[in-house]
Amino acid sequence: MTLLLALIRLAIAAALLWFAVDWRSPYFASVRLWALCGLTVGPLIVGLLETWLLSSGRAGARMARAVSATTLALAALALSATLVFEGQFRWMRHHVLAADPQRLEALGRHVIVGYRDLAELQGLIERRAVAGVFLGARNVRGKTIEEIRALIAALQDTRRRQGLPALWIATDQEGGPVSRLSPPLARSASLSELVEAHADKSERTTAVQALAARHGRELADVGVNVNFAPVVDLNHRIVNPDDHLSRIHERAISADPAVVTDIASRYCAGLHQAGVRCTLKHFPGLGRVFEDTHREDADLTVSVTELAATDWMPFRALMQESSTFTMLAHVRLTALDRERPVSSSQPVVAGLVRGDWQHDGILVTDDFCMAAAYGSRGGMAAASVGALNAGVDLILVSYDPDQLYPVMYALLQAHADGRLRHDVLQASDRRLARSAGAHRAATAVTP
Repeated sequence: MTLLLALIRLAIAAALLWFAVDWRSPYFASVRLWALCGLTVGPLIVGLLETWLLSSGRAGARMARAVSATTLALAALALSATLVFEGQFRWMRHHVLAADPQRLEALGRHVIVGYRDLAELQGLIERRAVAGVFLGARNVRGKTIEEIRALIAALQDTRRRQGLPALWIATDQEGGPVSRLSPPLARSASLSELVEAHADKSERTTAVQALAARHGRELADVGVNVNFAPVVDLNHRIVNPDDHLSRIHERAISADPAVVTDIASRYCAGLHQAGVRCTLKHFPGLGRVFEDTHREDADLTVSVTELAATDWMPFRALMQESSTFTMLAHVRLTALDRERPVSSSQPVVAGLVRGDWQHDGILVTDDFCMAAAYGSRGGMAAASVGALNAGVDLILVSYDPDQLYPVMYALLQAHADGRLRHDVLQASDRRLARSAGAHRAATAVTP
């Protein structure tokens, strides 16, 4: 019995160490305070218990004492790992918040962040450390439309006082299951649901235009100026029963590139008329991808020739409109880059999109808190530097706002070390300034 109890305590200590090694990852964003408490108190209790058992001679026979000593070591490692990672995070946060204001602004203009603590977000905006804010369901839960409008207006007032361009206020309001602002905004069908419901092209066109006008009007009314929609991935009917987040087969408009292009074009036009930017997602297309990049790495193994003739047709057609944003996925396009996700891939972004296609519009990453980005080679630090050097304009850090600090710390260090390409950043700054100017002009004439 003594040995059995010792083994149980050993298992607890091992579990604590396993959590301690990765507790600062985005997976624990919603329970991080509780995780910190548990990973501090838990190892202390286990460690004190094992110390008492060993010193009092109550640990039992030799084997039980060996297990007890191992448990004590694991508990000490768990506590040490927790404190080291927390200290590391606190150091990066301090370094970012104390950074040179001009440098922080220069790099912060390339980041859109979500938030869980409004006061912390306001502090970041005051320091000019971010260019935009992502609104998720947790940010509007229990709030009225008037309260959301007032919140966004207050954030924008800060920017106006600073003499800076308006913040990009972004959300995912596709309709259907991906409707981050519903409630309080009324729920609506998604584009894929409209296409399925209206076989007649004329009826379908009317329904899409009405949805676009409604979304544009409602989003602009509360102060949102970027919608991360529409989904223009082709629907290849690939179903992963373990995919509970991406679900492209449910969200994709159609398997026909012409239909996708037509529907998405009309939707973007309706948003733009209201002064809201649309976002084409998720390049290079997730319709053929089985894995869910929220939870694991994924490869797109199709040839460039085949993709150009199918999945990329809507992107190529719609990216010609300069007002649209394009979201880069975290899938690896193996035909061009077997190492890096598209969101930070030099061959894909600089070589294909900026180079071969000569695209000069805004490129924004999918959320860096997703496993396929967070867990990529070199982690978020390498991904953030790689993304900006490749020609990405905006890095999205939405689910876990704490990850902003490792991202900004990496960018600040890379800037200080000369590892950020000045010419690429200048080109991105020009695109962002042009886009912000065009947005101001559009909203000035939008009724």
